[in-house]
Amino acid sequence: MTSAALRAIHREPARPWTVASLAAEAGLSRAPFARRFTALLGQPPLAYLSWWRMTTAARLLRESDAPLTTIAGQVGYASEFAFGAAFKRRYGIAPGRYRRGDHQREV
Repeated sequence: MTSAALRAIHREPARPWTVASLAAEAGLSRAPFARRFTALLGQPPLAYLSWWRMTTAARLLRESDAPLTTIAGQVGYASEFAFGAAFKRRYGIAPGRYRRGDHQREV
């Protein structure tokens, strides 16, 4: 059941997921889905979604030269600014600097 929601997140990270829409993918109501998801994955569904979006963005930054605006859209952000702020919160570095490999250098 929870696996259906995970597949959906991985298949469409840019979709504006809610707990209710993920629960529907899993065939459960919201509260039981959220409890089960959290118990199995150790974090709530929307926290996992955020983590997956940033993990996907980091991979795209490393493996492609797609513009930041494109990557932002692919992982569910309407603007490059919102994406950049979320990425910096997660990784402590702006996406452009991450792409250049600044995250690998010692300070």
